[in-house]
Order: sequence, then structure tokens, then C-alpha cells
Amino acid sequence: MKKSVGGSASSLLRKAWPLFTAKDWVPAHQLAAHGNGRFDSLGSDPHFRLGHKVPAGWYMLEARLHLPTAWVEVKLYPDTGEGESEANAMPLRLHTDRLGKRLVYLPKPARLRFDPVAAPGGFVLQHLRLVKVADAFARKRLLQKLASKHPVHARKSGKVSAREHSDEQLWSDYCKLFEIGSELVSYADWIEHTEQPQLPSPDQQREEIAAWDWKPRLSIVVPTYNTDPDMLRACLDSVLEQSYPHWELCIADDASPKPSVRTILGDYAKRDERIKVEYRAANGHIVAASNSALALASGEFVVLLDHDDELAAHALYAVAKALQARPTAQLVYSDEDKLDAEGQRCAPYFKPDFSPDLLYSQNYFSHLGVYRRELVEAVGGFRPGYEGSQDYDLVLRCVARVQDARDIVHIPQVLYHWRMADGSTAGGHEQKSYASDAGRRALQDYFDGLGMPVKVSVTAPGIYRHSWALPEPAPLASLIVPTRDGYQVLKTCIDSILALTSYRNYEILIVDNQSTCPQTLAYMARLEADGRARVLHYDAPFNYSAINNFAARQARGSVLGLINNDIEVISPEWLTEMMSHAMRADIGCVGAKLYYPNDTIQHAGVICGLGGIANHSHRHFAKGSPGYFGRLWLIHNLSAVTAAVLLVRKEIFDQVGGLDEAGLPVAFNDVDFCLKVREAGYRNLWTPFAELYHHESVSRGSDETPEKRQRFLGEIAVMEGRWAAQLRYDPYYNPNLTRHREDFSLQGVLEQ
Repeated sequence: MKKSVGGSASSLLRKAWPLFTAKDWVPAHQLAAHGNGRFDSLGSDPHFRLGHKVPAGWYMLEARLHLPTAWVEVKLYPDTGEGESEANAMPLRLHTDRLGKRLVYLPKPARLRFDPVAAPGGFVLQHLRLVKVADAFARKRLLQKLASKHPVHARKSGKVSAREHSDEQLWSDYCKLFEIGSELVSYADWIEHTEQPQLPSPDQQREEIAAWDWKPRLSIVVPTYNTDPDMLRACLDSVLEQSYPHWELCIADDASPKPSVRTILGDYAKRDERIKVEYRAANGHIVAASNSALALASGEFVVLLDHDDELAAHALYAVAKALQARPTAQLVYSDEDKLDAEGQRCAPYFKPDFSPDLLYSQNYFSHLGVYRRELVEAVGGFRPGYEGSQDYDLVLRCVARVQDARDIVHIPQVLYHWRMADGSTAGGHEQKSYASDAGRRALQDYFDGLGMPVKVSVTAPGIYRHSWALPEPAPLASLIVPTRDGYQVLKTCIDSILALTSYRNYEILIVDNQSTCPQTLAYMARLEADGRARVLHYDAPFNYSAINNFAARQARGSVLGLINNDIEVISPEWLTEMMSHAMRADIGCVGAKLYYPNDTIQHAGVICGLGGIANHSHRHFAKGSPGYFGRLWLIHNLSAVTAAVLLVRKEIFDQVGGLDEAGLPVAFNDVDFCLKVREAGYRNLWTPFAELYHHESVSRGSDETPEKRQRFLGEIAVMEGRWAAQLRYDPYYNPNLTRHREDFSLQGVLEQ
């Protein structure tokens, strides 16, 4: 990359640079041309090629396709003499009928290949252009893109200081902006530029502690057994280094055969009177040892620490500070990370605030876990028979006794470093296969003890499914499907519901919003004539909120299903699964797992504040991906879910006033509705066990008209005015994660 030489962008583009348009790209593999830019892809590897080498330098790639799906990732493959490879491919995400652009850099003359799609099907190549641009223009565009989209390079001034980074680094990071799942902010960068600058100094921490009237004693409970000497010392040193001094360390050694364990523990007990040690006469395993250590505790709160893990130096200070804000807290937990074989921090888990359904799906509470000692004693401490998941069993029994969910406090800071030692579940739950079964039994006990009709199963190591029994008789679900023409889309939707849905007690309400297509009208008439659907006629301009409110008033079911007409059912149990959660007394809106037709994630829940107002998490992830710490495999709570497929009890819909017809006729009405439901005291929930395709945008017109743009800006203003606090902080996300991408990547400097 060369230094800028000046000149305006428009003048630079007017120079006589090499220019390659659609006519220069030759169909080379698995493509059948039909004229006027229409092509059929005949396989999974269709591509075009330029017939000659392209000179080295900077280029701008522009492309626009008409697609049968909402989006596709096209790729440009350069061959500079060493062949084509995925490592050198340059991807560009295109949405149907929308122009996409990206810079291309060729260090040497190259032959080029362009892959428009990666599956069989038809498409229209509307625009494809590759034009050489000046170095100065390319550099300016690159820096502008980094300033607006890259959280490491971006600064609050909105500019990138190019002097801070090599040309190679700038180009590498620019390319990452176009790669799904790429890591823009490394954990090391986050620690250096986000975590550390936000921490008060040890002196500041001590001054703050001295000013507190209440300084709760924290009893750190550590069972040991044959611990590696270096790891044990590191663990104990991390306690001694705590800035908060009001602690006691309660250690029970479970009759370790290694004499070094007793020697080390004895040495440390002599160094600090706050360290208590019990040497068990016989080995009783983790539960017995933990209870022995717990018996030594005299503090108001118990802190669980494994014998080979470490606490952050400010961990107990952060816990005590959180207790100052919530003195009635019963349970406290923090974010955590892992220590690799070299002792380097890695794999951070940034957690949501208390999410009961996530806790029913995995032990996300885990580390750092802090419990009011009276509560632990009231439930009887650790239970024999649950070894491997004894902590999960403990937290579930404690949670069952907490009356106010606000007394379960989350500290969004990494306070615990979990060592990835051999055999530790930090390296994966498969390291201790018996742990998953113990966890399943603990969770089943929890539900049985509360009298809840739930069956627990293990779906992956450390991941559980809680299946809820439906009331008998099964409630009637009213599935509301608004449509306007779009015969094939509507037919796919309705036919798939009728053919595949195993839950039988439902009615379909098709809301016809001024359809004129004879084929569509005839199809709806047939459905109504044979009793497979009711057709309601909404004869007014399109208003998504008003259409659904209109249908809800005429629905006969106790549960409403808001269903887009471009949905296609692919899992027979989708409605059974969603109904089972919708009928739970504490649950409001229930969302489903939606895929684009190319088998990538379209919807896995909505995060408030993402991209401005709200956006879908994990969008574009592969179908089988576990997502962020298994989130795509887990039932969990979210602030909102999309109304493309949303179930909610009719009484709740009526209670909150339905969808906002006046302020949110088209956009964000589902997010607004979900937030109203949450404010009314219900938890919204997403389940991965209801799977459907969402042929998004197939039935919609362009959103680019001035009128629609003005309407959209008005809807943004409504959301910002109504939900400012909720858009700033989503309790089911984490403030350390980005608000610019949907992939749970780390927050950068720009976002602080």
C-alpha cells in the first residue's frame, strides 16, 4: 500500500484505469446462461473468469445480483501464480437487488475468478464491475471503512491513525470486515485497551473499601487433591494478592497422596492467619472435601474456587462493591475466562444478567460463584451423588429459594481464570462425561421439587433441554399470516404448516391485505372452502401492526402465533415446542430458530441496541454451529424475538395493547411489543427446537424509496424515545460485547 498522493475521489476515478464489466466475465463452470444476465447455477461451485491477467494494484469490486434468497456471499479468487485458495479469497456479502462494493488489492498481476453463489439455483447478474483505482483513493476508502466499522482502529474522532499500524495490518483488518465470524478485537487487545484502563488502581480500590460502612467477610472455599505444586501456589497467591482484605481462605485437602500438597498448604497457613486448612483423614471425593472446606467458613458469603484456578486481583473487591449496591443479594456471579497451558488468558465467557432459562440449559453461573452462607447452609451444602456437577446442583437448589430475582447479581467483569488442566471441564465437558449426567439429574430434581411438568435430557456435553408438558386438552393456537398476493410464497408457507405440523389444535388466519393476483385469490378461496384456513380481509394500506391487531381480535385461540407469509416449516415439532413454552405462566413471547434458504441463521433472538435499535444475534452463522458458548443449541431468555414466528398468549397480547399501529406500522413493532411484554413482568424466550426457513424479503418491495426511508427514520425516533434505557443496556447480552456485529465478538475502543 502506497502513501496518499492527494487528489479528489471523483478526479481519481475519471482517469483511464482498466475497467472490467459483466461482459468481460466468462461463465467457466457449472453455469448455464439464458440471456439478459440470467443464469442457472448447476452445482455448488459455479464461477466466472476473466480471460486474461489483471495488472497489479488497487481495484474497486462492485456487484449486484437478483437472488431467490435474501443474501449471498460472493467471492473473488485471485491467482498470482500460486493457485487459488480460500486463504486468499475476498468475500463480499450481497443482499438481493442491492449494490455491494469492496476494495481489492493485487500485489502481482493475477488471473481472477468470481463465484456468485454456492448452490444450485437461478439468479440474475445485474451488475459486475472491477475498476482500477488510484492508491490515494484506495487508501482513503480503506481508512474510512476502518474508522466506521472496525472497533480497534476506530477512534472517537471518527478517524484512523494510519501511522499506528502497518499497511499490511490495515489491509488485513479491512478484509476481516467482510468475513463472517472473523475476530476484529483479539482478547489480548481487549484486555489491554478495554479491561485494564477501566480498572481502578489498587490504591483507589483501597480508598473506596475504607469508605464502606459494611465490609462483608468472604469465605473462599477450596477443596484440594494432589494438585500440581505450581498451580496450587498460583491459586493461593491469587488469593493473597486480593485488594479486598476482608476474606478467609478455607481449604480442605482430600487426603492427597502427594506430600507436596500438605507442605505447600502448611507453608501458606503460616504466612497468613486468614488461611484455614483441614487435612481429611480419608479421601471422600469432591463433594465431601468441599463440605469439609465449607464447614471452616465463618464469613457472610462463600466464594467457590477450584484448587488449580486463579482469581483476578480485584475479584473480591468487585464482589464486595456489588454487595454495597445490593446488600440483600443472595447469589453473585461474574464473567470468566480460561488459562491455557502457558498460563495465558483466553476464551472469555461474557454472560448475561440472570437468565433462568439459560441456567436450565447450561451452568453459565459457574465461576466466579458467590453464595450467601446462610443460604448454602439452608440447602444442606454440596450433595453426594452429584460429583462433577456439584456446583450446578448447588446453584439450582439455591436459586429455588431466592424470592426476588434482583438478589441474583451479575458482575460483567472477568473475575475468574479457569485453568485448562488435563481432565478439567475447562477443556470441555467431554473431559468428565459423568458430569453431564449428574447435571441432568440435578436439573430434573430442581423441576421435580417445584412440581413443574418438565423432562430434562442431555443434548450435548454440559447442555440440557428442558421439555415442558402441555396442558390437556391442548390449547388452540391461532396462526396469523398476513399476505398480499405472493402466491408461491404464501402457498409454500401454508402448505408446509398443514403438511408438517404435528401439533394439531390450531387454526390458520390468513389476513388478505388487498391482494389482486387471481392465483393467490383462488388459492385462499380453496383453503377457506375446505376449512383449512379462515381468510380475513384487511382493506387498508399496509400496516403490519394494524393487520395483526385486526386478526388478533378475531382469533379463537388462547395463543396467538404471528407468522410471516415467507416462512416454511421444516421441523414437525415446531409448534409443539413453542406452545409448550408459551403456556408457561412466567413466559411471554416465544421465538423460533429461523434459517435463510442457504442454511445459515436468519434469526436466533434479538439483541437490543445492536446496530442502533436492535438486530438479530448470530445472523449468517452456519446451520449446525453451536454459536456463542452453545447459545444456538440452548433454550434461553432474550429481550426480544422476531415476529416472523412469534407465539404469545392472547391474554398477554391484550394486556400490553398489542402492536403499535400509530408509531410503528412496519419496523421494530415486534421489538417494541416484546419489550412491553418484558416490562409487564414476563420473560421472553427463544428455542432452537422450533426450526423453520425464513425466505426473508422475497415478498417485500424495496425499502429505498424516500417515503419508506422517512417512515423508517420516524420509527427509529419512536424506539429511541420510548426505550432509550433498554437500548443502551440489554440484560440478556453483555456490555463487553460489540454492538456493531451480530456475532458476540468483543467490544472495541470506539464502543466504550
